[in-house]
Amino acid sequence: MPGHDSDHSRLHVLRVLRIAITAFFALDGFVFAGWVVRIPAIKEQTGASPGALGLALLGVSAGAVITMMLTGQLCRRFGSHPVTVACAVLLSLSVALPPLTHSALALGAVLLVFGAAFGGINVAFNSAAVDLVAALGRPVMPGFHAAFSLGGMLGAGVGSLVADSLSPTRHLLGITVIGLLVTAVAAPTLLRHEPPEPPNRAAEREDRATGARRLDGRTRGLVVVLGLIAGCTAYGEGALADWGALHLEADLDASPGVAAIGYSCFALAMTTGRLTGTTLLERLGRTTVLVAGGATATAGMLLGALAPSVWATLLGFAVTGLGLANIFPVAIERAGALAGPSGVATASTLGYLGMLLGPPAIGFMAEWFSLPAALTSVAVLAAFASAIAFTTRHSTAK
Repeated sequence: MPGHDSDHSRLHVLRVLRIAITAFFALDGFVFAGWVVRIPAIKEQTGASPGALGLALLGVSAGAVITMMLTGQLCRRFGSHPVTVACAVLLSLSVALPPLTHSALALGAVLLVFGAAFGGINVAFNSAAVDLVAALGRPVMPGFHAAFSLGGMLGAGVGSLVADSLSPTRHLLGITVIGLLVTAVAAPTLLRHEPPEPPNRAAEREDRATGARRLDGRTRGLVVVLGLIAGCTAYGEGALADWGALHLEADLDASPGVAAIGYSCFALAMTTGRLTGTTLLERLGRTTVLVAGGATATAGMLLGALAPSVWATLLGFAVTGLGLANIFPVAIERAGALAGPSGVATASTLGYLGMLLGPPAIGFMAEWFSLPAALTSVAVLAAFASAIAFTTRHSTAK
C-alpha cells in the first residue's frame, strides 16, 4: 500500500509542523507579555519621563512595521520556516536588552531591534501557518492565534508572580533562556521540512511561479481590505489592554484589583473564542464568523463602555473578546491565501497599526470628550469591520 504509506507520512509531517508552528506562536505571546509586565520597572530604571517613555516605546512599533514588509520578501526568498527560526532567536535574545539600558534613547534603540524581531516573526509564522492551513484543508488558523493568546496570558501571569522577587534583568534573561530552549526544540522540525504544498500542488506551483503577475490591482485591493478588517479589530485589543483598567477605576470606582480583572476577562474570552474558532469556521463559514464576530464585539463594547456598573462592564469586555477573537486570524489567513507572504505582510502591518493607533487615539478622544465616549470607538470600528466583511463576502470567498 505505497499510496497509503505516503498519505500517512504526509499526515504525520503536517501534524508535527502544526505542533512546531503552534509552539512559536505561544513563544511570541509569552516573550512579548514578559516584556510588557516589566515596562514600569524599566521606566523607573531609565528615569524616563512619560513622554520620553512613550517615544522609546514607539521603537517597538517602528521596528515591527519596518520589518513586516521586508519579511514578506525574505519569506519568498528563503522560505517562511528558516525566517521564523531566525526571528525567534533574535526575539529571545533582544528581550534581555531593555533592562541593560539607562536612558530613554538607549531604550528606544534596543526596542527597535526587539520590535523588528517581533514584527518579523509575526509575518513569518503566519505565512507558515497559511501554507499549513491550505495543506490541511481545515480552517485551523484560530488555533495558532489561541496559542499566542495563551502564551501571553502565561507570560503576564509569570511576570506578575516574579515582579517583586526578580529584577527585570534576571526575569527577562530567564525569558531569553526559555525562548532559546523552545526554539532549539521546535526549530529542527521547521528546518527539516519545506512548507507543505496543498493537494492541488501543480496549480499552486504555477501560481507561485507567476506570483508577481498574479498580484493584480484587485487582489492587492482585497488584501488591503482584509488588512483594514484586521486593523479595526486589533484597535480594540490595543485599546482595552491600555485603557480598560483605567475606565473601571476612574469612571466606575472599581478597586485596582477588580480593575485589573477587566483585561483578563477580555483576554480569556478571546482565547476561548479562538480555541473554538476552527469548529465555528467549519460550521458557519468565514463570512458568517467575520460578520457575526464584528456585530458581537460592537454590542459587547457598547455595554463595556457605557454600562453604569462594574459587573456589566466586565461582561461587556468578555463579550467583546469573544466577538473579536477570530476576526484577526481569519483576515490574515485569507490575505495569505490570496497573495502569499506579501499578503500576510500587508494585512499584518495594517492590523498591527490598528493595535498601535488604538491606545493614543483613545487618549486624545478621552481628553476631548470622556473615556467612556472614547471607548465606543472600538464598537464603531468593530461594526465597520463587520460591514466590510459583509460587502466583500463574494470577493474574498475562496
